[in-house]
Amino acid sequence: MRMLVLGAGGTGGYFGGRLAQSGADVTFLVREARAAQLDRDGLVIRSPLGDARFPVRHLTAPQLAGAAAAQPFDMVLLSCKAYDLDSSIEAIAPAVGEGTTVWPILNGLKQYESLDERFGEQGVLGGLCFISATKSDRGEVLHLGRPASVTFGERSGDPRSARCQALADAFAAAGVDHHYSEHVARDQWIKFAFLTALAGATCLMRASIGDIVAAEGGRAFVEGLYEECLAVAEAAGHSIPAEARDKALGMLTQAGSSVTASMLRDLESGQRTEGAHIVGDMLRRARAAGQAAPLLDLAWVHLQAYEARRPAG
Repeated sequence: MRMLVLGAGGTGGYFGGRLAQSGADVTFLVREARAAQLDRDGLVIRSPLGDARFPVRHLTAPQLAGAAAAQPFDMVLLSCKAYDLDSSIEAIAPAVGEGTTVWPILNGLKQYESLDERFGEQGVLGGLCFISATKSDRGEVLHLGRPASVTFGERSGDPRSARCQALADAFAAAGVDHHYSEHVARDQWIKFAFLTALAGATCLMRASIGDIVAAEGGRAFVEGLYEECLAVAEAAGHSIPAEARDKALGMLTQAGSSVTASMLRDLESGQRTEGAHIVGDMLRRARAAGQAAPLLDLAWVHLQAYEARRPAG
């Protein structure tokens, strides 16, 4: 399987890097400055699961069409931020041929509207990941904490997928935690509901889960926000299983927890957030289903106000 990874930042750099480290046929599509960095230093991963430094194949945009014509790509791994989705689609388009699969592991679900329109529903695999990772100023891929897993599956639910089996084999060889799911839409909704509640609560309150639930009314607020998300999932035909609900609610209401959403870190550093793609999209779906969602509404108004006053750039 020949894979193109868009960018060599935190998420794509980690998962694509682990595949490349194991000998998989992986090429990174990067900007000129990152290409020079990779030429000089190789791809550097700092992780509790093992540090690594090794050379990787990489291309810049002007080289992509020629490389794809000479040897087509089987898979494109897309792990950009949601607000960069449109430009990312344009960047990978020269690599997507008739037999190429686009595998997005972005947060949320809204990306499928644009990807399906551009590449066709059959050409877009279902996927998600769990990792906290970023790229340092020196270009190192920094894996923060131990969890690092990917999930993939046919959105039709077909359990006999050659492309999914190829992914499973590649990640097994790389020693990366992975799940070939026959219910990837359900798995995506499990994460979407949890992440929306986590981001909505911690961004609105500018606080960790532990600090929120310690406040008078804080636990009830988080539980109510999560319940609104569960109702949206139910209306969409993807009821969250009881075990997954209990696990998520336990994390969302854990006393003393220091957990916050990565969106809060973006907000506190003055960066753009994925608020529209996560909280805003969940609210849009609630409204489409005719559901009242006052807590989601509050969280979304807050994120819009933040973006309105955020300095441009």
